[in-house]
Amino acid sequence: MFYNSTRNSGVKVSSAEAITQGISAEGGLFVPESVPELTLDEIKAVGDMKYADRAAFVFSKFLTDFTEAEIHYCTDNAYSDRNFETESIAEIAHLFDGTYMLELWHGPTCAFKDMALQILPYFLTTSAKKINLDKKIVILVATSGDTGKAALEGFKDVEGTSILVFYPEDGVSPMQKRQMKTQEGGNVGVCAIKGNFDDCQNGVKAIFTDGDVKSALDKNGMMFSSANSINWGRLVPQIVYYVSAYAELVKDEEIALGEKINIVVPTGNFGNILAAYYAKHMGVPVNKLICASNINNVLTDFINTGVYDRNRQFHATVSPSMDILISSNLERLLYLMSGKNDAVINDWFGKLASEGKYEVTDDVKAKLKDEFCAGFCDDDQTKATIHDIYEKYSYTCDTHTAVAVKVYNDYKASTGDETKTVIASTASPYKFSAAVLEALEGGKSDIDEYAKVDRIAELSDIPVPAALADLKNKPERFSDVIGKSEQKGYVLNSLGL
Repeated sequence: MFYNSTRNSGVKVSSAEAITQGISAEGGLFVPESVPELTLDEIKAVGDMKYADRAAFVFSKFLTDFTEAEIHYCTDNAYSDRNFETESIAEIAHLFDGTYMLELWHGPTCAFKDMALQILPYFLTTSAKKINLDKKIVILVATSGDTGKAALEGFKDVEGTSILVFYPEDGVSPMQKRQMKTQEGGNVGVCAIKGNFDDCQNGVKAIFTDGDVKSALDKNGMMFSSANSINWGRLVPQIVYYVSAYAELVKDEEIALGEKINIVVPTGNFGNILAAYYAKHMGVPVNKLICASNINNVLTDFINTGVYDRNRQFHATVSPSMDILISSNLERLLYLMSGKNDAVINDWFGKLASEGKYEVTDDVKAKLKDEFCAGFCDDDQTKATIHDIYEKYSYTCDTHTAVAVKVYNDYKASTGDETKTVIASTASPYKFSAAVLEALEGGKSDIDEYAKVDRIAELSDIPVPAALADLKNKPERFSDVIGKSEQKGYVLNSLGL
């Protein structure tokens, strides 16, 4: 299995090269040459495996330059009870008849990003050895909240690496900010940007492709890589939990083998739902992929119209990890849907950069409509949904998951589709305690962050994750705040270049 670039189909690299580079030299994203197939019998067999072995099985289809021993080294270390609070790793909760919550937040930072970022350091260090890379790997990360902490936790004190995370100063929750500012590790750095997530992400992408910066790194025995989902090593672990969830539902006799399910994903950067798309095209029986957005509904508009237009007001919401107007992973989907046409990808994404807008062809519009449905909701609807779920089912969910539930309820009401449905539950409710508590009690509270956490624990009877409870007494290590034009200089200074 080799990997091409979305912006230059002539590029052909191994998975180890794709993972270490993170992004192609001309700015394209790496995609596998083909989508490997899973038979229904193989999917059924996955249900009898523990999660680490399920992951190893899926990875063996994509990372064909890795030996079996190398893959198991990665999966056995990442998906263990040292890192996750539940033996299942990805828990499935029954919300109501035929609707299931795929809880992806039982890892060390209490968000779905742990599912990929606990294994990425193993992928990266193994890949570096495979290609005889003798450079220090510098991980640059732009985060809307969860990726940053998960990446910091995954890469802290990993030999041969350093990591620098940028986040929007006012675009993450208080708990997310505290997680990052108190991060331990001798090779980590954290900096806030005066701007939004798109500013952070654009800055990181520009640094990645800056010739002068790359030359300076090369002279000093360093190279960049990424822990964002632009890195294929971040995306492929997300495919696993959709394959795993389907196999688990078959094993539990909740669905029959071959029965189709819907998958609902709250998403901003499009990586999590793209992973579900790959799972479907590998052979997981999926009816509809339902894309859920908050009021920053650029993806909803795009799926419904075929016009991507980021020229709109940016909203800071109670679901901040979705406060994104430039969805990077959409590039991978459009590359596939356009028949791997790198010229049209360069045209569309060139227009996105210069004009903030592009429109896909009628053929691609039809493919989007066939595969996806999309919807969005605002903050008031998000909080109302949290309250409604709690009152009806005694289940407490976070703000992002509530967006998915609201969009799914709207989809079901408008279509009458009774297909059994898996909803990706992406974060612990304790990470967004202010909005969750307001939703549960029907009004804002002026008590401090940890008092809110304790109050949610009383109401929900969900144990407070140790990783969040321990933050209360940790000292803050990082307080830098810079303008969005200062990222390049900050990176060079941080690396001593």
